Amino acid sequence: MKTNGKNINRDWTGGMPRTRDFFFALLSGVLFFLSFPKFGFGVIAWIALVPLFVALKNVSSLSRALVLGWTAGITAHIGLLYWIVHVMVNFGYLPLVLGVILMVLLAGYLSVYFALFAAGIVYFRGRAPLYLAAPVLWICLEYLKSSLFTGFPWENLGYSQFSNLLFIQTADITGVAGLSFLIVLLNAAFFTLLSERSKKSLALALAVFLIWSGIYAYGAMRIREIRRSMENAPSMDVSLIQGNIDQSVKWNENFQAETIRIYEELTLRGAKAPGALVVWPETAVPFNFQEPGDLQVRVRQLASQTKSWLLFGSISYAAAPAGTDYFNSAFLLSPGGDLAGKYDKVHLVPYGEYVPLRTWFPFVGSLASGIGDFAAGKGYDPLRMDEKNIGVLICYEGILPRAARRYKNAAADVLVNITNDAWFGKTSAPYQHLSMSVFRAVETRLCLVRAANTGISALVDPTGRILAQTKLFEKDQITGRIPLIQTPTFYARYGDWFVWAGFIGLAGLFLWSLTRRERNVRR
Repeated sequence: MKTNGKNINRDWTGGMPRTRDFFFALLSGVLFFLSFPKFGFGVIAWIALVPLFVALKNVSSLSRALVLGWTAGITAHIGLLYWIVHVMVNFGYLPLVLGVILMVLLAGYLSVYFALFAAGIVYFRGRAPLYLAAPVLWICLEYLKSSLFTGFPWENLGYSQFSNLLFIQTADITGVAGLSFLIVLLNAAFFTLLSERSKKSLALALAVFLIWSGIYAYGAMRIREIRRSMENAPSMDVSLIQGNIDQSVKWNENFQAETIRIYEELTLRGAKAPGALVVWPETAVPFNFQEPGDLQVRVRQLASQTKSWLLFGSISYAAAPAGTDYFNSAFLLSPGGDLAGKYDKVHLVPYGEYVPLRTWFPFVGSLASGIGDFAAGKGYDPLRMDEKNIGVLICYEGILPRAARRYKNAAADVLVNITNDAWFGKTSAPYQHLSMSVFRAVETRLCLVRAANTGISALVDPTGRILAQTKLFEKDQITGRIPLIQTPTFYARYGDWFVWAGFIGLAGLFLWSLTRRERNVRR
């Protein structure tokens, strides 16, 4: 095939890429993980893919493109997910070497999507403009990564902008995928401007600038609207309790009474007016709350003493045909100390809360702390707190847009994320976890309150602004008054429509490329 006077032979051969190309692919991977907390800044994402485009510029074989894309991906994901080694070694009790191998295997799998992206860039070269092909390819592959094999949406590209308040407001229309699209579009425009320096590239740069200006203008307008709604909305007092219980003693029976004492002390210190919502983290109560006993009485009495609603995480169980099912649950107590509701976690984490292939890999069973595998809850049903509805997201569910959307569509008034990030230590994972949770507030235009055992606990308003947050590994509590607004959002109603439009667009580009190829063959 001949395009613009150059022979472009796309096949699966061609040997290994040049050292220069490897360097730019590695650079792209480094810039990618430096776009995320705690080591990086979101603005880096605006140029993170440019070096990969440079590496692919003179590549014509799909095999070389796959290698370069995978190289960028493995670099990026090792930088993002190194904390998995900490979890596996310290709490899974695996040898360091095995922990590193398993982390690299996961990073290697996730890098396949980078590789397919790079191959797609080479395939569409000369058939579709980079500024169309690259963003569409990216969001489609990102969606597959987030969905296949239970999905792993950890730090999709759009999440890098969590602190860019004006930019992220469009998530209430497109979700995070729309932000990823815009970032890749900007990268493509930068690369085109640098490599071509033509009137066409200048026109593209101007068009992207105008699009981004529109996004920022929308953000400013939307923030004003939401804050105006917040001023006129009813509100609620909340108190978030961060117990900072060491994971090594969390399930020790001899430490149970001390754990409850710590939470009692912090709760009384942050006590608000009667009727407030007090939130303890995931599995804050380190015993079966359903079992009568002195510790259960103390928890109930605390709700009565503070005259507050008390939401906390604990293990629960129920009879099942095959024996007993155990759940990772959230209990809600009324100001009288009575049980007002219970939510069982729906989306469980493989090798964290249930263990697939346990008979094949018995060593991973130790990662499921406590009593072994958990069963999944029945659905995302809000808990009732007088006239208010509370949508509970336990740990990993805080990074799932569909969970928050279902609560929004079920008339939730506030989202509550309870988590135990003690597993992560002082790695970047707690910061990354918080950065993703922020978007659930923007997508639904609901306040999100987040209580974490060792941090980071936070109050997030419906614009995604973090009103207050704690530090890691400190006993602390946050008190505040949050607005309860009911503002409809396009994304909450229609979900990932933008991604499905991307798949349709990608199919259109592919068919168009086949048509052009057929015309060239005839010619």
